[in-house]
Amino acid sequence: MLKQENRLKNKYAFNATYKIKNFHHKGGITLHAGKENKTGNPVKIGFVVSKKTHKRAVKRNRLKRLMRESVRLYIKEHNDLNKYISLIFTGHTGALGKSFDEIDKNIKILIKEIL
Repeated sequence: MLKQENRLKNKYAFNATYKIKNFHHKGGITLHAGKENKTGNPVKIGFVVSKKTHKRAVKRNRLKRLMRESVRLYIKEHNDLNKYISLIFTGHTGALGKSFDEIDKNIKILIKEIL
């Protein structure tokens, strides 16, 4: 689980991040990046999987858990995500059946693209 200081929870923060239109897509996962961070505050990260992706909450929550764990491990190793104020990882149908290793690889590629 991500630390409390790294969680993006506010509806307005999600909308502000989407409005920036800075995004990258890889393997069924889209990464939306917010404004650049000039204050030095820790990055806020959100995870979204819509009902259009799959109607079962079990499938949607599993994808969110896998993405969350991958990002948590990345932050633990590198801690270089503070370039942006907020990041949103969105899961799509293409990522539903994938293993943790595949999702982890795709998330690392996406993070490297924005840095």
